[in-house]
Amino acid sequence: MTEPKRSFSARFFRFTFKWLLYFLIGSVALTAIYAVVPVPTTLTMLFDSNGATRDWTRLSNISPNLVRAVIAAEDGKFCNHDGFDREAIEKALERNKSGGRMRGGSTISQQTAKNVFLWQGSGWTRYLRKVPEVYFTFLIETIWGKRRIMEVYLNVAETGIGTYGAEAGAQRYYKKSAKNLTRQEAARIAAVLPLPKKRAVHGAGGFTRRYGNSIAARIRVVQRDGLDSCIYK
Repeated sequence: MTEPKRSFSARFFRFTFKWLLYFLIGSVALTAIYAVVPVPTTLTMLFDSNGATRDWTRLSNISPNLVRAVIAAEDGKFCNHDGFDREAIEKALERNKSGGRMRGGSTISQQTAKNVFLWQGSGWTRYLRKVPEVYFTFLIETIWGKRRIMEVYLNVAETGIGTYGAEAGAQRYYKKSAKNLTRQEAARIAAVLPLPKKRAVHGAGGFTRRYGNSIAARIRVVQRDGLDSCIYK
């Protein structure tokens, strides 16, 4: 006897389930691999028309000043949240309701998930990215832990035009290893992270200069209050 032909909906469900299963297995496997292996590249690097200078560096070879600077600038609750700062998200939503330039409430964990596995995007593509961003943030928080998330973040974040990671940024701006960055130097790099193609580390003026000085002052607070306790126990 001939097997009855499945309906379109049954075939569609089976196809969707199969590829969803492949995606789940593949994403968990890739996340597990990146827990111990340096991330070789990202979509942002691959599609950067300026090229991508980078030099993977272990967290132990990156100055604590830079770790504390990015916590101060980007995510003061990094060591205490589960990947999502709900208070910051709510505040961002309230600001965005009033109009003007859209602002997010992304944590370092979310930024790392986006940088490693997804795309930057603008307009509607940013919203399309949010669901997988939540998923990958959950994965790295579960599989990597905070120290590895910080290590990856500081190796894939764009620190200047065509420059990625702490080591490449330190060499470009200060001709030294990321391990030897002073508090002021680390703060200057952290200050440009939100807009690395538009903000200057050298000769920074106006907002960027003031922001860098503010971050430099807050580095001591991060250390004093143990906001880096998940990195330096």
